[in-house]
Order: sequence, then C-alpha cells, then structure tokens
Amino acid sequence: MTDRQLNISIRIADLPRIPLRIPAGQEEIVRLAESKINELWRNWSAKEEFRDKTSAEVLAMVTFRFAQLYYSNAETSQKLDTILEELEKEFDSLLLQDIAPQGAD
Repeated sequence: MTDRQLNISIRIADLPRIPLRIPAGQEEIVRLAESKINELWRNWSAKEEFRDKTSAEVLAMVTFRFAQLYYSNAETSQKLDTILEELEKEFDSLLLQDIAPQGAD
C-alpha cells in the first residue's frame, strides 16, 4: 500500500514559501526539519557576531551545519553497523560452537 501524497508548503528563513508534494507519513519530519532550520537561522541571525552577514549567508551557514550533522551521523551509523555485524558473527560463532557435534571418542 502506498502512502497518500500531501501538497504542503514550507517556509525557510525569509524566502518565499516552497511547495512540496510528500508522502503523508513524512509530514511530521518535514515540519520538524522546517522548524529546526528556522529556529537555528533566527538564533544565528540575532547573534552579534553574525550581524555583518546577510540572511543568505546565515542560511548557508545553517545549511552547512545540518549537512555536517547529517554526515557525522551517517559515519557514526556506519561504524555502529560494522560493530553490530562483528558482534553478530561472534555471537553466531559462540552459539554454533555449543551445538556443533563433538569429535567421536
């Protein structure tokens, strides 16, 4: 069964609304992403050290930060997958060792 599609729009920073067509099951995560991007953009736009930056420059910095977090999490996830695969092999080996036929006496 395919998820029904929704037509929504999001607003990022001070840009015009962006129309999107998404699976209904993705709306919550899309809205969360929109909210978190805008929250960070507002916070950084208000910082004294970024007062000399344009809205687009701050948005570029926010974009970079989210990409950095994404790739950092992807790397961590890959390392975790490797560790879990190794543990699974070790557990399989231990379990099979207990049920393997013993040598004839």
